Amino acid sequence: MPKARKQFGSADDIEHAFYDAIGRADLDALMALWADDEEIVCIHPDGTRLIGFSAIRASWAEIFAGSGFHIHPVQLHASQNMMSAVHNLIEEVSTAEGTKRDVHIIATNVYVKTPQGWRIVVHHASAAPGKHEPQKVSTTVLH
Repeated sequence: MPKARKQFGSADDIEHAFYDAIGRADLDALMALWADDEEIVCIHPDGTRLIGFSAIRASWAEIFAGSGFHIHPVQLHASQNMMSAVHNLIEEVSTAEGTKRDVHIIATNVYVKTPQGWRIVVHHASAAPGKHEPQKVSTTVLH
């Protein structure tokens, strides 16, 4: 695992870094965003549940080795308190050439505030056919 990692001041900051790292296919930057906890979970659209740093890293390495793609997160719905945040969003997927695919991803990202700043503990993504329907979404802050 990486030794020195950037601290993120908010769940929004780390989410931006997450999708930026995916867009650049930067495995080290992506994995530096996860919590130092073997209980972290990643579920890709194929339905495979991965638990732990090594399994998650191996899966993203395989994804990045394939043909390129871009993910653009839209329609964020967030629920947050002082120590955790749950973001549900739609991911628009396009090929490396910019062609939009006739599928969208519904994703849930869970973040926790650690002594090292905000970190990802869960990424769960499910494929949904067709284009997504625009929705009005709101952000909820729990006290």
